[in-house]
Amino acid sequence: MKPSRRAAALLAAAGTLLAACAPAREAAADTGPLQVMAAIYPLQYVTAQVGGDHVAVRSVTPPGVDAHDLELSPYTVARLDSADLVVYLSGFQAAVDDAVTQTRPTALDVAGPAQLLTPGEEDAAHDGHGHAEADGAHDDHAEADGAPDDDAHADAQPAPQDAAAHDAHGHDHGGVDPHFWLDPLRLADVGVAVADELARLDPAHAADYQANAARFTAEQEALDAEFTAGLAHCASRTIVVSHQAFGYLAERYDLTQVPVAGLDPESEPSPARVAQIAADIEAHGVRTIFAEPGFSAIATTLAEDLGVHVALLDPLDVQVNTDVDYRAAMHHNLETLQEALRCA
Repeated sequence: MKPSRRAAALLAAAGTLLAACAPAREAAADTGPLQVMAAIYPLQYVTAQVGGDHVAVRSVTPPGVDAHDLELSPYTVARLDSADLVVYLSGFQAAVDDAVTQTRPTALDVAGPAQLLTPGEEDAAHDGHGHAEADGAHDDHAEADGAPDDDAHADAQPAPQDAAAHDAHGHDHGGVDPHFWLDPLRLADVGVAVADELARLDPAHAADYQANAARFTAEQEALDAEFTAGLAHCASRTIVVSHQAFGYLAERYDLTQVPVAGLDPESEPSPARVAQIAADIEAHGVRTIFAEPGFSAIATTLAEDLGVHVALLDPLDVQVNTDVDYRAAMHHNLETLQEALRCA
C-alpha cells in the first residue's frame, strides 16, 4: 500500500522521535510489562484480556474517534515503532498500515486468525447454515435468502451507486468486512494468536498467556451461547442497519443484514437503495432501523420517513464510553436485538 502524502509527511516527521524511543523498548522488555499498541478497541480488549498484568496495552484509536478515518501524529507513529508489539488489522486503517510498513515494529496482523470474509462470503456461509426454522418468520427468512438470484437476498448488498460513494470517501477495505469481533468466536481465535505471539516475545510468562487465552475463549463461548439462545426464537430475523458492519453477527446467528450504506459508514444511499430498503421493511415486518453511535443521522431520517423506530447497535470498532467494555456493549447489543426483533 502506497502511503498518502500526508501519511508520508507524518512518518518523516516522526523520524526524529524514533531514536529517542528505541531505548525504552529494550528497557520495557527487561524491567516491566510488554508495551503493546493495538490499532482499535477490540484488539486492545483482547490483548489486555490475554496479556493480563504482563502487558500494558493502549489503543492507537482514541475513544470516540472514527476508526475508519484515523490519522496518526508523529508522536503516535514513534510509539508504534518503539512498542514491543503492535496488534493491528491490515486493510482496515490505511494510516496504521503505512506506519507499520515504514517503521517495521514487531507486529501481529490478525487478519489471518480472524478469517475475514467479504460480504458475499458472509451471505454464502449464512445460507449454508441449515438452521432449523423456529417459527413462521424463519420460513420467510429462508425463502428470502434461499437462492443466490433471489431479489431480497441480492438487495442485502450495497447498490452500485453506494459502492461508488464508498470508494469516493476513501474507506475501501478491498471488499472485505473488517468487523469480525462481532462474532465472539472469531475474537476468541484472535485471542489464541495474541497469546502465541506474547509467549514468543516473553517466554517466561508463556503459561500465563496460554491460560488467559483459554479463559478468554471460554468466556467468548459463553457469550456466543447467550446470543444463540437469545436470538433463537424471534418474530423477525431481518436487521436494517445504518452501514454494513454486522455481517459476522448476522452470519453467526442466522440473521439477514440489510444495510442502508455499504462498508463506509458515511456514504449516503441512493434513491433506488432507499426505495428497496422501504420494500424490505414492509415485506419482512421490520419495526426498527439500527443506527450506531456517531452515525445516526441517515438511519434516523430514514426511520422517520418510513414510520419505524430507531435503536442503537454498536459495531464496537471504537469504545464510545470507557466505562463500557466489549462484553457489556455486546450484552447491550443482544438486549437491543431481542427487543427490536421481538424475540421470545
